This record gives sequence, C-alpha cells and structure tokens, in this order.
Amino acid sequence: MTDTKSWAEITADILLDIKAIHIRPEEPFTFTSGRLSPVYVDCRKIISFPRARAKLMDMGVEKMGRIAGFEGFDAVAGGETAGIPFAAWIAERMGLPMLYVRKKPKGFGRNAQIEGEIRDGQRVLLVEDLATDGGSKLNFVEALRTAGAEVAHCFVVFHYGVFPEGVAKLTEQGVALHELATWADVLLAAERRGYTQNQLDQVRSFLKDPDGWAENRAKG
Repeated sequence: MTDTKSWAEITADILLDIKAIHIRPEEPFTFTSGRLSPVYVDCRKIISFPRARAKLMDMGVEKMGRIAGFEGFDAVAGGETAGIPFAAWIAERMGLPMLYVRKKPKGFGRNAQIEGEIRDGQRVLLVEDLATDGGSKLNFVEALRTAGAEVAHCFVVFHYGVFPEGVAKLTEQGVALHELATWADVLLAAERRGYTQNQLDQVRSFLKDPDGWAENRAKG
C-alpha cells in the first residue's frame, strides 16, 4: 500500500481510467440474457494496458504475500479463460510454476481439467480476473483438489462484494477470497470523479436488487 492511497483506491481509479468499469444508468447495457444493467465490468481489458496491469499485479502479489506469507504457495493457477493471463503475470512475479484450469474436463483421469505440471500436496493460489457471487470458483477449486492440490486462497482483481452467500460457499469449502477492490471502492472513486448522485444511487439500487432494477427500468 502507498503512503497516500490504499490498494483499493488505486485499483478503483485504474479500472475507471481504462474503462474496465462503465457506469451508465441513463443508457443501460443489455446483457445476452436480456437483462438491463446500469453497469458493465470487463476486467479483461486490463491485459491491453501494460502499466496498469503491472501495478495491479504488483499489488496483488504484495497483498497475497502479506496474507499467506511470501513462501505460502507452490504454484499459481488461472481459471479458463479470463484468469489465465493474470495467473501467468502473478506466477512470474512470485517465481512459481503456472497452471490453468479448464471449465470442463478434457480427456480422462484426475488431471483432466488441469494444464501444466501439478503434484500432490502443492499449495496452489487460484487466480481470476473478477468474482461476482464466487460460485464459478468452486468448479476450479474442485478440479485442482481432485488433481491433488491444496487450495485455500483465491485472488481476483475485482469482487462485486454484494453477494455474501457466494463468499460463504467458498468459506465453507475452506477457500478465502481476496480482492483488490469492490463496488464500494469503485463508487467512492466515481463520486470523487464527479459522477452524479443519481448515477451512483442507480448503481446502488441495481446492486441491491438487479432484477428489480431491470424491471423498473423496462417499465419506465
């Protein structure tokens, strides 16, 4: 962390700077599901901004080192597909082997979902770009554990931070979720940048009740 800004503040500013997070309640986004949303999060854009991604990855490595110890992991795994580049950058910084986990098995055997060299008892850090409710992470954790790894930590750049039940499911499975920033941090950064109160209120309303917000918007 810097003397003047926290990791969360820096991350929120970066994500808004590179337009990885859009706040646009006046012109809602329409997802493939048909749901309307006043926000759109695309952390994959980070890969195209070398200085921004370097700062984010440096902070991620520093944070995980403080949490788990600087010799706390034996390998880093990225979830297919968005987590793969982030895992590669973090593995390089940590000086560790890198793996990636497929969404579905390819072939047979306990390593069917894992690409790379994995050994029994390896302490693996799972890396993804973002987490909404955290549910999709359980599939990757299960695959790594089936292959013999120990998984107790998952790192993401951005976590929605509004679905406690998702975090609870990870906790029940013995996995702690760590992020650099949440929506609370981004909304504070947006307020500093002059976003209107209506914009901020609309986003908060959406995060509290996505379906209700979309229904009200469609009626309006």
